[in-house]
Order: sequence, then structure tokens, then C-alpha cells
Amino acid sequence: MKQYNLDDRHIITLEEEKNIILQTHDLHVYYGKNEAIKGVDLAFEKNKITALIGPSGCGKSTYLRSLNRMNDEIANTKITGQIMYNGVDVNSKEVDVYEMRKRIGMVFQRPNPFSKSIYENITFALKRHGEKDKKKLDEIVETSLKQAALWDQVKDSLDKSAHALSGGQQQRLCIARAIAMKPDILLLDEPASALDPISTGTVEETLVNLKDQYSIVIVTHNMQQAARISDYTAFFYLGHAIEYDNTRKIFTRPKTQATEDYVSGHFG
Repeated sequence: MKQYNLDDRHIITLEEEKNIILQTHDLHVYYGKNEAIKGVDLAFEKNKITALIGPSGCGKSTYLRSLNRMNDEIANTKITGQIMYNGVDVNSKEVDVYEMRKRIGMVFQRPNPFSKSIYENITFALKRHGEKDKKKLDEIVETSLKQAALWDQVKDSLDKSAHALSGGQQQRLCIARAIAMKPDILLLDEPASALDPISTGTVEETLVNLKDQYSIVIVTHNMQQAARISDYTAFFYLGHAIEYDNTRKIFTRPKTQATEDYVSGHFG
């Protein structure tokens, strides 16, 4: 395995941008004694797609899950540093995690629809948060499914089980379920890794269309996917954010040797 100088980094701060919606300062994540994330400082611009790339085990999914405190569910996890969302430190003990997750939604690697109807998948969380107006629920279901490019395929079968959908349709249903809560930020952990190329293309097109209304952070092993759909890309290695820049620059003019080797296929 080639050795890289981990102090050789290139991280744009986006300080010139006025639309920073989320950022981390000196973020560390520990699983017991193992330090999985090592002082990451990144800022995410509103209404942009940011891709997190890097080899398996580099910390990109751990970092993503930290952004809405999904790592809280894992035993012996300690997180230090700040996760600032609209001026609020998400990592603070005073933050209501469930309310925060309404603003920072999550879609996982494998489609995980509830064992309920398509309609109930969308409305379940809304009802739990007190929404009872049937007309309003109907409107949210239609809007969310349209935004996820699924409405035309399921509008006549909303009462059918979500598990009757194809894998790609299930993943878009999960995206619709997340955006039904009207989040500001959508986190996606390799949302197309279990899908065929056609379904992957549909999900990618959906995400590009969604960025006008949502800020999106996506973990992907697929570098072509990152190049196709993201505005910014961060390269992770051994728990560090090594390089963060405009996606075009990452893939054509990377600043660090580690990034250049990774995107050119000469890594390791």
C-alpha cells in the first residue's frame, strides 16, 4: 500500500459563499478506542450536491451519518467537534434529535420501505408528528412522489404494498418519504449501489432535479456518479478529508497525490 502524506491536504472553505447551510469544525468520531473521523472541517453550500468519495473504510459513511447524529444509535460512540446547521450545533446535547432529523433527512444504501402501503410510507411520519388533515396529507403524498419522479408510476396504486415496487422504485419511494417532511438537507448513503444502471440513472436524474429545493450530500463509491451529478466533491482517506473542491477540479486537476491516484485508478 502506497504511503501518503496526510498533512498534504487541499480543503476549500467556501468562506466567500453566503449560502453555507451546514458545516463541521474539527469533527472527530470514535467507536470505542478507534478514531474513525479525525478532525474534519467541511462546509456545504445550499442547493448544491456534494459527493463524498474514497476507498472502503475511509470514514465517508461515518461522517455522513454524523451530520444528523445517526451514529448516536451505535454503542460506545463518542463525537467531538461542531456540526453547525443554520447557526445551531447539531452535536449539542440540548438539540432535539427527532426534530433535527425532520430538517436533515436520510436515505440509506438499500431501499428500506415500511411494510405498509405506498401512501402510508409517505404519511406515517407526518401522522406521528400530528398531521391529520386528509386533504393536506394527500397533497404532500402527490408532491413528494412527483419530486421523486414516481407519481406517474404509482398514482393508481397508492394502497398497494411498497414491497411490490421494483428496487429502483422503492429507493425513490424512500427519497419521497424523506422529502415529505420538508427537510432542508438530504443525506444519501450510496443510494444507488444496489440498483441496476437504468434505475441508477433515474435516481441520479431525480437528485439533480431536487437540488433546486434541497441541499444534498451523497456518499458514493461510483466516481462516475460523483462526476455526473455533484457540484462539489470531498475525498476521504483514513478518516481524514484530504481534498475538497469543485467536482470538475477534483477529477481533472486534483491538488494532492492521494486524490489524483484515487480518481485515476492508481490508488493503493
